Amino acid sequence: MSYIALYRKFRPGTFDQVRGQDHVVRALKNQLINGRIGHSYLFTGTRGTGKTSVARIFARAINCLNPQDGEPCNECENCREINAGNFVDVIEVDAASNNGVDDIRRIIEDVRYTPVRGKYKVFIIDEAHMITGPAFNAFLKTLEEPPAYAVFILATTEPHKLPVTILSRCQRYDFRRITRERIAENLSYIAQQEGVEAEDKALWYLAGVGDGSMRDSISLLDKCIAFNLGEKLTYDSVLDTLGTVDTEVFSGLFRSVYAGNVPAALNAIDEAASQGRDLTQFTTDLIWYIRNILMVQAADMQDPDILGISPENLKQLAGDARIADGSVLMRYIRILSELLNQIRFSSDKRVLLEVAVIKLARPEMETDTESLADRIRHLEEMVRSGASEPVRDLQDPA
Repeated sequence: MSYIALYRKFRPGTFDQVRGQDHVVRALKNQLINGRIGHSYLFTGTRGTGKTSVARIFARAINCLNPQDGEPCNECENCREINAGNFVDVIEVDAASNNGVDDIRRIIEDVRYTPVRGKYKVFIIDEAHMITGPAFNAFLKTLEEPPAYAVFILATTEPHKLPVTILSRCQRYDFRRITRERIAENLSYIAQQEGVEAEDKALWYLAGVGDGSMRDSISLLDKCIAFNLGEKLTYDSVLDTLGTVDTEVFSGLFRSVYAGNVPAALNAIDEAASQGRDLTQFTTDLIWYIRNILMVQAADMQDPDILGISPENLKQLAGDARIADGSVLMRYIRILSELLNQIRFSSDKRVLLEVAVIKLARPEMETDTESLADRIRHLEEMVRSGASEPVRDLQDPA
């Protein structure tokens, strides 16, 4: 049998296997148990949070021959055919490529025919925000008053693009970003099932990179396993595979920039580029590192779980927070965020990153209020140290 990607192999098959969407699961199971099936649903949320998976589970549950406490049995003929994609009464539509009036008319025509095998005819419309305005207008009447056997499930990452007339006709369920802890827990389970030995720190990092998306994190785990096949999955091997860097590098870069030490800061970028690191991801991670410093400093956060970091990294952040000025940190985030918008489409990312880092370390190059405050800070450091040049080395006063 051909290889199946991990995110497909470990796709949840029941509501109880869905992670991080307890509010959605509870509502849908209550409807199933009490026979209060709606005719149109809207599943919204960021990518990889389980919208399509839950839609398929719901389609199986309402057509299952032996449902158990709102769950599909996954053993009857209907469940097996739906899982295999062969059930004629469950129709999945990709609205990204079927978004015109003619495509919607085909759905409307199909709704007229009663189910062949199941109790309900379920239409799962993915990327629903891609449907055109005229097509939505053609769909309104059917969505509002469909036959009793028809159920529509619209899934989208951009609900604001749907007309209000469509939103008002659907039961809306918002899928939340999945917590890092739950993603890491699931990654650990998958690694055990695949017979892969993995460090907790490595899985925790992958869970963070996924940014609330279970699918993204599992795909990254799949990539790391393939790259390090037959070997223990370590934190360092994950960094090498993904082309990212350790937080110690960001701490060193931050301190160099904060001290105005441009050569040291540029050396850090040179080392990252020489190691083949993805500079777009490098910039994103640097923004988050500085953001975490700001959170530790401004909100006095001492819980590593809230920040999504390890206890070891929290100690490092606390040390950087003690020497940092909040207004300077916000200036850094502003400049790096502007850089991130440019660097994604640039053919020479390194040049843009180097220029931005020089801006961070040399506030005199800008004339905005934040930069002037940073220039005053540099001058104060010079006065305290009795130096005639900007401070080049900064030690943690603690």
